[in-house]
Amino acid sequence: MRAEIISCGTELLLGQITDTNATYLAQNLSGLGIDLYFVSQVGDNLERIVETLRRAWERSELIIMTGGLGPTEDDLTREAISTLLGERMQVDPTLEAELRAWFAARGAQMPERNVKQATLIPSARPLPNPLGTAPGWWVEKEGRIIVAMPGVPREMYRMWEAEVIPRLSPYTGGLIFTRILRVTGLGESTVEQRLEAFIHASNPTVATYAKSDAVDVRVTAKAASREEAERLVSETEARIREVLGDYIFGVDKETLPSVVGTMLAQRGQTLAVMESFTGGLLSSLITDVPGSSRYFRGGLVAYSRAVALEMGLSTELVEEAGLVSEETARVMAQLARQRLGADYGIGITGVAGPEPFEQKPAGTLALAIAGPAGLVTSSGSGWRGSREDQKYRSALAALNLLRLHLLGIKKAQ
Repeated sequence: MRAEIISCGTELLLGQITDTNATYLAQNLSGLGIDLYFVSQVGDNLERIVETLRRAWERSELIIMTGGLGPTEDDLTREAISTLLGERMQVDPTLEAELRAWFAARGAQMPERNVKQATLIPSARPLPNPLGTAPGWWVEKEGRIIVAMPGVPREMYRMWEAEVIPRLSPYTGGLIFTRILRVTGLGESTVEQRLEAFIHASNPTVATYAKSDAVDVRVTAKAASREEAERLVSETEARIREVLGDYIFGVDKETLPSVVGTMLAQRGQTLAVMESFTGGLLSSLITDVPGSSRYFRGGLVAYSRAVALEMGLSTELVEEAGLVSEETARVMAQLARQRLGADYGIGITGVAGPEPFEQKPAGTLALAIAGPAGLVTSSGSGWRGSREDQKYRSALAALNLLRLHLLGIKKAQ
């Protein structure tokens, strides 16, 4: 099945946003065994969208469009599909009622311009969107399929996974089951090298993708039934786990904060942090997880030397070891645990850059975990990148150190 992606939006052409939707869809299509031949971007101009769509219609069997389903005048995806197929758009009473109810449930009256989001053409079927006001379109005509979805990533992701993939199953030669294994502590090239024997397999297929917080290993199987596809994936997953071991921290949509949070909650234990150069980011990542109040006691941000001393670091320690040192991280972890009354404390200090600090280069990182069994420490040269990148990666490294300690891999000293 030949596929093509069309991303609609002038903001894409101006470089104001990155087309993450196309990247996500490309990765998904390969996992489904669908060949992606073309990716296009087009601005909010009806004539150019129709031209792009007509070209796709002539050369592809599956056309996936994102963006242009909003209520404003420059949202033209529906109009372009209608023009291409020569079919008139009409308001669907059921969709209109659902749309008005969506606004009413939020105590608002629907602007009349939103009625265009409740339109269909005869060849289109609506794709539900519980996260927003724009239903998608599933269009089948003359042996071709057009899928139109919102440009808002979280709305598009949900619609693709819950509504589109099931509808594509009859066209992919069987039922598809996918599981994502999330890896930390190894680069993508290293993961791929270790999994070389799996990468070249045909069913299940295995592919690696570098994400900001992990390397994802996607395992996808095709079979006559979901049970059989799931069995094939599980068998390959077991063999991959033998190769990657504890570098795998989670599956599917799990994150390091959610995995660590689950481990603490299951044990009935609590966590506190004291951080310097991450500036509160570690605490923020921890509290991104729903229910984190069950196990997260709080965080102390000691960004300046004066505040670090006020919070309990000794002048002697700072002068002898420095604010960025393994010794200081150990004391920070102990202070977090003691002052906030937690089972575990994390201390994190480092150099975000771009300039050196205390004669230590940007990327220097020192971590410590204080817990019932004692202290666990880690230090290193860190990463090369922007300040934001240094902070984010370091916060994840701290969570991973705690994960490994909770698993019994990193022993307390």
